[in-house]
Amino acid sequence: MSRIASVHTELELRLVVPGGPSLPVLAGLRYESNDPWAVRVAFQTGGRTEDGTSDGTVEWMFARQLLTDGVAKTVGEGDVRVWPSSSGGVRVVNLAMASPSGSALFEIDRDALVEFLQQTYLAVPTGAEEEVVDLDAELALLLSE
Repeated sequence: MSRIASVHTELELRLVVPGGPSLPVLAGLRYESNDPWAVRVAFQTGGRTEDGTSDGTVEWMFARQLLTDGVAKTVGEGDVRVWPSSSGGVRVVNLAMASPSGSALFEIDRDALVEFLQQTYLAVPTGAEEEVVDLDAELALLLSE
């Protein structure tokens, strides 16, 4: 059986600004079947390097299960928390992140996130993650470094 190698989508998230209107932030979500437990989210920050080229991407990696569980209930602790909510009558998933350089709270359209996650489970169903990753080989690689 052939598998979908990757799932990509771009979503407009809303950065929640305390005391002000939320701001749109473009984010690219990426899932690779060769790393079946992870979802990568690349936030477009609009930053520029000294020579004026675009360097406006910040990438975070999340457990796919964390995002999946966060659609229905509050999950996570420490640096990343996810929970369902509504904003202006629209169902959203909140994504709160913290790092030494600051913290941010984003709202993600629930339906768009669910659609993306469903595609990842078509690529690698729950429980099949170990079938696409040779854990012994990965461990041997880590130990050899």
